[in-house]
Amino acid sequence: MSITVTIRLTSELANWLKATARARGVSVSRIVREQLERARASKPAKAYMELAGCVGGGPRDLSMRRGFSRK
Repeated sequence: MSITVTIRLTSELANWLKATARARGVSVSRIVREQLERARASKPAKAYMELAGCVGGGPRDLSMRRGFSRK
């Protein structure tokens, strides 16, 4: 099954896409599909989140800081 997706591109991006497709001898759709597949296969953009909670020495809860407590 195939799905049609409509997107709006800037003229600069559309021109690049058309020129790239022409130079490679493939369709614009094929380039878009390849780029989507590449994006899906790549690592998540938020790789730094792997380090969340690894830093010690700080307050256990940010609400312990002066000015942030609701008490």
